[in-house]
Amino acid sequence: MKRLTTSLLLVGATTVALTGCTETMGPRTQTGAATGAMIGGLIGATRPGGGNLGKAAVGAVIGGAIGGAIGQELDRQAGDLRRDIGNDEVTITNTGSELIVTLPNDILFATDSAIVSNATRGDLAGLARNLRDYPNSTVEIVGHTDNIGDPGYNLSLSRRRAAAVAAVLFDNGVSAGRVVTIGRGEDQPIASNYSPQGRAQNRRVEIIIRPNR
Repeated sequence: MKRLTTSLLLVGATTVALTGCTETMGPRTQTGAATGAMIGGLIGATRPGGGNLGKAAVGAVIGGAIGGAIGQELDRQAGDLRRDIGNDEVTITNTGSELIVTLPNDILFATDSAIVSNATRGDLAGLARNLRDYPNSTVEIVGHTDNIGDPGYNLSLSRRRAAAVAAVLFDNGVSAGRVVTIGRGEDQPIASNYSPQGRAQNRRVEIIIRPNR
């Protein structure tokens, strides 16, 4: 019963926090505000002591404001990224809480190579410039392969490719302290590996930009 009451308080507080604000927000900003309001409301509602509804409302308002500000910052950064990179083969996805920059391996690397192509270094330089302009974030670089070949080798290759992309960002002034590199090998496909088109989609490097909260 207590859990149900807390949930109802949280929903009500979140509604209060967002009422009258969404008309001035973009869709990604609204997502950030809603997420922040839910988190803030939950923290406020579960703090010890009386007045949980008031605490939930205050927490939701504060959380919504923080989440909305993060969403607005991501909207701006995503727009600047599209301008700075200017490559239609690079996709930029704004989830409302993070940016995901996806670079196909076929434009980054030759087959079985972890050396970044000269043609793509300009795109990574644009990304690095954007990261320097928006320093309040952490960056996760994740390498992926298709399922052709030995899984262990694919895992190693994906790690080396993620590290190679990171090295280009470092050379362009991005602080190494902000960056983590990960290799997933063939474990996280986004398309079927039964077709050449699907395998090409799975061969990729994702750069995930997460705002510091």
